[in-house]
This record gives sequence, structure tokens and C-alpha cells, in this order.
Amino acid sequence: MHKFHYLNNKLSSGFVSLFSGRMLQFAANGFIGLFLPIYLFINFNFQIKYVLLWYVVGHLLYLVVLPIGAQFLNKFGLRRSLRVSVFFDALVYVSIFMIAKDPVLYSIISLFLLTFSRMSFWLPFHVDFAKFTDKHDRGKEVSLIWATKSFLGIIMPIISAYLITYYGFNMVFIIAILLYLSAGIPFLALPRTREKFEWKYWETIKRFFSKENRSLVWANMANGAENSVSMIIWPIFIWQLLDGDYAAVGVLSSLIVLIGVILQLIVGKYTDIFNKRKLLHWGSFFYAMGWLMKIFVLTGYQIFLAGAYHKFAQIFKNTPFDTLNYEILADQGHYVDEYTVIKELAVQLGKILILLFALIVALNFGLNWTFVLAALASLLVNFL
Repeated sequence: MHKFHYLNNKLSSGFVSLFSGRMLQFAANGFIGLFLPIYLFINFNFQIKYVLLWYVVGHLLYLVVLPIGAQFLNKFGLRRSLRVSVFFDALVYVSIFMIAKDPVLYSIISLFLLTFSRMSFWLPFHVDFAKFTDKHDRGKEVSLIWATKSFLGIIMPIISAYLITYYGFNMVFIIAILLYLSAGIPFLALPRTREKFEWKYWETIKRFFSKENRSLVWANMANGAENSVSMIIWPIFIWQLLDGDYAAVGVLSSLIVLIGVILQLIVGKYTDIFNKRKLLHWGSFFYAMGWLMKIFVLTGYQIFLAGAYHKFAQIFKNTPFDTLNYEILADQGHYVDEYTVIKELAVQLGKILILLFALIVALNFGLNWTFVLAALASLLVNFL
């Protein structure tokens, strides 16, 4: 249907719909995502333990209900679920914004809404992405999504930092909510996929712990764990290091992302040519070294250097890792949704475990030493 010279074949209409909706979500997340852990940190009275526990409970709720929710989607439908997910996204951000008024009440409400949001989006998205991507271009299509996300990541943190500095968090929350709602428009054009989740709750748990799925589980636990440190702890750490200067955080983050955009597309091309596992092996090693560098960051200049190096290494880790993941899921045929659930369970368990360990490390040694945990997790993605 859609083709340009970067790809060997045409983009499917399903991929175009997923891509368009996801980009609107990335734009929404670009306004608030970087600063969300900071917002929670401020409204939880600068107590990192409450921020980490908020995320732990959120991932735990999703972990418990995911196998049940997957069976519910049999009746509700994957396509319909994706469309409904945008309303849950919007409500999540409304409730998080209200945490400033009543931290306990709205933390509880936001966590339940977040569980519904994740349940209605991630399983259908991963199943559809595995179905609608071309096996000959899957690395490039993964790179296309990540490069576009990175491009948005260049401008969004700067705009968001400006709005927060001069207007407070109100404006960025309003914009993010509207963008999340607009993501439902491309999802209206999604083709129907006929997948049925056939495993019962305890069979899903049994398969999760089975020997045959051990590599898939361990690798995705590690990837989920590392991502949590990157998305939650790193922003708070640099915000503290820069004395709460939102503009400095936004500009530095944008500059770091800028250097990765062209490189992402190049890596995507070679992911489809060279051995993906070798790329993952070396990418994860250099990425782990980046986490160890971040332990000793003390200045804005060092944040930029460490962040730029880390962005470079991250591309070589994430692109082959995501591509291999989707290849494994696509190869399951009719069981693509069942194995997607196993993958999601692993990601959530990895996030829960590392955040609990990070809580202990942060309270006893400092935030920067949690990066050692992220470095170890980065190496474990090679189980895939």
C-alpha cells in the first residue's frame, strides 16, 4: 500500500494505522513523560520511595490481571480494545494531575485506570504489530517507529520544559490528554485481526515458567527492568543534579536524542542484513557500560556526554532486541497473542523486581548507584 526507498516492500495498511496512532501517543508522552516521575516526586513530598512504590503497584496490578484480561479481550476484540485504550490514557493523566490535590486518593484511582489502559493497549498493539509488519522489513519498520519517536523527542522536551517553567504542569497535562484522545482516530482504520487467547489463567502461569519459554522470559524481564531505571530514576536524578531547572533538563534531553535519529534508521537497515544476535550482544555490552558511566555524572556537560554515548549504544541494543522479539511472536502463528502475554508478564515482573531493589539501593547508597542494577539488566537481554 505505502512504499518508500528505505523499505524493500510496501507498508501494510495495518502498520500505517498503528504507526500513526502510536506517533500521536509519542507526542502526548513527549509533553509529560520525561517530567512525570519528577511531578510525582514533587507531589509525594520529595520522597523517592513513594514514587518507586507507585510504579511497583502499577506494574503489579497489571501483572496479576493480564492473563484474565487477555481472555476478556476474546469477547471484546483487539481492534475495539485499542480504540477504547485512548480514553483510559486520557483518564490516567487526569487522575495523575489530581494527585497534587489528594495524593492518596488519586494515586489509587490513577493506578487502577493505568491498569485498564495497559490492558486495553499493549496486548492488542503487540499482536497487531507482529501481524502487520513484513518479515523482510521488520527491523526497518521497528527503526521507523523509534526514529520518529526520537524526532519527536528532540522538540517535545524543550516545549514541555518551557510550558512547565512559565505556566506550570497544567498546560502540558491538557495538551497530553488531547493528543492521547486524538490517537484514537488512526486506530479507527485498523483492519480486523482474528486472534483468540486460548490459555486459561493457570496454564498461562505454567507456560510462563516453562523451560521452553525461559529465554523469552528472562530477556524481557531484563529489558523491562532496565527501561524502568531509564524512564523513572534517570529523569529525577538529572533534575536534582541540575537544581530543579526544567529548561536545562529539557534542552539536554533534546540534544541527546538529536544525535540518535539518523543513526536509528541506519541501524534498522543493517538489522535486516547482519546477524541480529551479534548486534544485540555488542549493543547490550556498550549500553551496560553507559549505565556505569552515569554513576559518576556530576555536571550538565557530563550528563550530555554520558547521555549521548548511551543513546548511541541504546540504538544498537533496542533495534535488534525489538526485531527479534517481534520475529519470535510472529513465528508463533495462531498463538501470537498467548506468547505476547508471556512477554508482557515478563516485562512487568522485571520492572517490579528492579524497582524494589532500586528502592533499597537508593535509600542506602543514593540514586546513582541504582544504575549498577540497570547495567546488569542490560547484559541479561542476551538471553533472547
